Order: sequence, then structure tokens, then C-alpha cells
Amino acid sequence: MAKEKKVEQITDMEVDFAQWYTDICRKAELVEYASVKGFTILRPYGYAIWENMQRIMDGMFKETGHENVAMPVLIPESLLKKEGELVNGFAPEVAWVTHGGSEKLEERLAFRPTSETMFCDFWSNNLQTYRELPMLYNQWCSVIRWEKTTRPFLRSREFWWQEGHTIHETAEEAQAETMQQLQCYADFFENVLAIPVVPGRKTDKEKFAGAEATYTVECMMKDRKALQGATSHYFGDKFSRAYNVTFTGRDNKLQYPFQTSWGSTTRMIGAVIMTHGDNNGLVLPPKIAPVQIIVLPIAQHKPGVLEGAAALEARLKQAGFRVKTDKSDNSMGWKCAQYEMKGVPVRVECGPRDLENGQCILVRRTDGEKIPCKLEDLEAEAAKQLEIVQQQMFDKAKKNLEENIYEAHSLEEAKQLQAEHGGFIKTMWCGDLACELKMKEEAGMSSRCMPLKQERLGDVCPICGKPAKTMIYWGIAY
Repeated sequence: MAKEKKVEQITDMEVDFAQWYTDICRKAELVEYASVKGFTILRPYGYAIWENMQRIMDGMFKETGHENVAMPVLIPESLLKKEGELVNGFAPEVAWVTHGGSEKLEERLAFRPTSETMFCDFWSNNLQTYRELPMLYNQWCSVIRWEKTTRPFLRSREFWWQEGHTIHETAEEAQAETMQQLQCYADFFENVLAIPVVPGRKTDKEKFAGAEATYTVECMMKDRKALQGATSHYFGDKFSRAYNVTFTGRDNKLQYPFQTSWGSTTRMIGAVIMTHGDNNGLVLPPKIAPVQIIVLPIAQHKPGVLEGAAALEARLKQAGFRVKTDKSDNSMGWKCAQYEMKGVPVRVECGPRDLENGQCILVRRTDGEKIPCKLEDLEAEAAKQLEIVQQQMFDKAKKNLEENIYEAHSLEEAKQLQAEHGGFIKTMWCGDLACELKMKEEAGMSSRCMPLKQERLGDVCPICGKPAKTMIYWGIAY
């Protein structure tokens, strides 16, 4: 990556961050707008990123005993309404099917905004005994929520996600599942996406409709706004009671199981763009990049160059890297700019002189560093450079997070810090909804989470002066 901007079609993030984001989504060929307002088309490159995320996460889920299932996309209205908090929470966003063909349906069907109801309906008909517990399910699907304001990946009327749903014999087991999956998300964000997170618990105002407790991993974008990365919810036995999900316990009596759900979405692609991207385009973590290494032959019209490039590609593929060679007749400058735009972590340059000298040049997307490499060392050096790119990305994002967390001891100080710096503002909090609403109204910040790693910043709530119960993070969020 050169210091100067190479791709004029991308608005500078310093000029207009929102337009910069949209430019990257479209110019890097991740997404396109559909003819239905609020819906987007995931293009092959964008979907390939999602597939890599899906593959890695699916493996993590299966390691902890989860199985994939598929639930129907349509939910009868009567079923959706059985648990009042859930339907009330999602009512403004539900899309309804009223006709089948030309005939009006006897009962409206909701496009799933989430699938707790369908899982509960399944369990109510299939769970018999404690010996069948726990049931650890996950599904990969899309959902529809009729959002008023949309933006690619961050908020759209249809989005792709995974939603885990589990039931357990005891509350303790369900609570342990909730925290296990929260840690799974934290590990994925930090070790795969190279995005540091703040894990914590949501306030009652911000928790999932119907949940007893919602936990989140909160991320900070380059513009110092917050993004909710993924959430894990503990339901207790509330849904089991509402949907009459029971099992015969060890005491031979009917009991209600305890339930969890947890989910992450294609919003993670938006998080990657806004955490790592620059004015030349995407910067992709190697672990999810569709193309980890691009081979660019220099002076490819000269004898032996294309053959040499093909040999390098074959070796790298054999070693397990995702790699391609650009043999088009575009200029070298265009190719470099194109693959920087696409966020390819490492490029390999090989010209006639390089091949004659038994070497090639590796270039990192993160900093543009050029590393001469002997051809016999190619596989080892490629692996090393990809690891460096991954670490550089995480370190840079962690620095952005750590340097933009500010401590406040009054509402006025919180307002001033947010206005001057953005980022996360951490304060003590009494736990009252009135203070949470006042922070939103006067400082424009919503509660992000009560972090699991607590600090004692004082004894009183800076908003009302009452005794403080917890430390909390506030921020302006996407």
C-alpha cells in the first residue's frame, strides 16, 4: 500500500466516512443494491468473505457440540404472539404474508425476524426426557426485519446470519452456554477478524426482547463509533413456559428447560471494512480473505514470466493458500490498485530479472513493505508474511480502541469528551433507566455494555449522584 491515494473513485474517509464506506462496498464488488428497497445483493466476492467466516465459525460451534438445523422461514401469527415481549419487540419490523397464490390466508404468516418461536414449537413436540438434554442447535439462514434506514451489511431488510438456539436441564448449564458462546464470538473477532472487542452485559433497556440477560461484544470503528459485533442471550425458562416446552426430569416430574440463543450476522463484514479499511480500499484479515495471495507477473510478455508465475501459484496452492494469478493485459499500476482495493493481504511480484535471480518480491497490503524472497523459501515466507499482516491489523485496531476510551465523572464531562474525541466513554452508573435515557438525550450516547472486566471509577452515578452499582460504557453506535 502506497502512502498516496491510488483509487480516485473512493471518497477519503477523512472527508466523508459514510460515503467512503459505501464506495468500498460497491467498488470492491462486495454488494449491490437490489430492485426491492432496503434489500441488497451479496456479490461473489462479498459472499466468499461470508463463506470463509461461516466455515470458521461453523467449525468452532461444532467443536462445542452444536448441530446445524433448518427451520421454516414463515411463522404463524398465533405462534409468534405466544411470548408477548418478543412480538412487541419485533412488531415494527415484521413483514407479513397475507396471501397464498390468489387466496387470502386464514392466518397471517410472519417472515422470521428471529426463530425462537419455531425452535420452541419444535421442542414442545419433540422433547421428552432429561436424557435428551442439552439440545444444541444452530442454523445458517437469512431473516427479514423491515428497517426504516438501511446501509450495506450494517442494517438491511434482509440479512444473512447464524442463530444458535439451545435448551438445557438446569439454569446453570444454560448460563454457562451463554457465556461460552460470548467467548466464542470474542475469540472469533480477535483471532480471525483481527478486531479487539469489549465483552459485556447489555442493560435491560438494550437487551433482546424476552431475554433475562443479553451479552455482547462491542467493537470500535475507525471513526470511533461503536458497533455491536454479536450477542448471546440467556432466556431462563420464560420461553419454555410460554410455548409449553417440558421434559420428564430425574425426579419423574414434568419440568421446563432453560434456553439460550446467540447470533452474528453479515454485519461482521461491515465491521471489517470500518475497522481495517483505508483510502485505497479494503484491508482483509488473511483468515477470511477470498484471495490471500495475488501473483502479479511483471513484463509478462517476456519469455518464461507467465510460466514462472504459474509455477509459483501452483506451489502456493499446494501449500494450502488461497491464491490466484492476474494474467490480464492491464497495466501493473492498475493491477496493484485493483488488488489493494480488494484487500488482498499479500501480493507476489515476479519479473524476468527476479526469476533469473531465483527470487520474487512479496508486498504486504497493510504497510506496503516489500520483502525479497528466494524462490525455494516461498511457502514459508508467504505464511510468515500473512501472520505479520494479521498481527499488524489487530495491533492497529487495538491501539485505536485503547486510545479512544475516556473516563468521565459527570454528565457534562461525558458530553464534552464525546464531542471532542468520540469513542467509548466509561462511567459509573446507578442502574436506573432514567439516567440511561438522560445520557442518550443530552449526550447522544447509548449504553454499549457493562463490561465483564469491571473497574471502580468512583462511588456515585455521574448522572444523578446516587450510589453507583456498576461501570458502563457509552458511545454513539451504528
